[in-house]
Amino acid sequence: MSSLESNRQAAADFFEQIWNQKDESAIDRFIALDAAGNDPKFGVGRESFREQWKKWHAAFPDLHFDVREIIAEGDRVVTRWHLTGTHTGAEYLGKEASGAKIAVDGVSIDTIKDGVVLDGFDAWDSLGFREQLGIIKSL
Repeated sequence: MSSLESNRQAAADFFEQIWNQKDESAIDRFIALDAAGNDPKFGVGRESFREQWKKWHAAFPDLHFDVREIIAEGDRVVTRWHLTGTHTGAEYLGKEASGAKIAVDGVSIDTIKDGVVLDGFDAWDSLGFREQLGIIKSL
């Protein structure tokens, strides 16, 4: 398998195992100890990611990422995804569980080396997410 194919597979496995299968041990396999991203709420490092991951799954027990497209060039991998879930668990962003269904699109741009995410940049519809949760009113 070429390095591009390996990186595409690592990105697919990252979303499937960590997010969809809720395999917490996969965080240790796919995320570098000092991995950094663009979202300050996720902080820096594997353990910071793990804490945010726990919050997302506690709030949205049926959270699911549908990977729509993966593009790789060198060690950079772009994954386009569609996120769905229902807010039936713990509070999130100060909002108690309401049963609100969420569905948003996003893109992750990650640096992957030897199957491990070193850093990432996520762009997603956070405004639509907050509107669907009822945190802010629709414009």
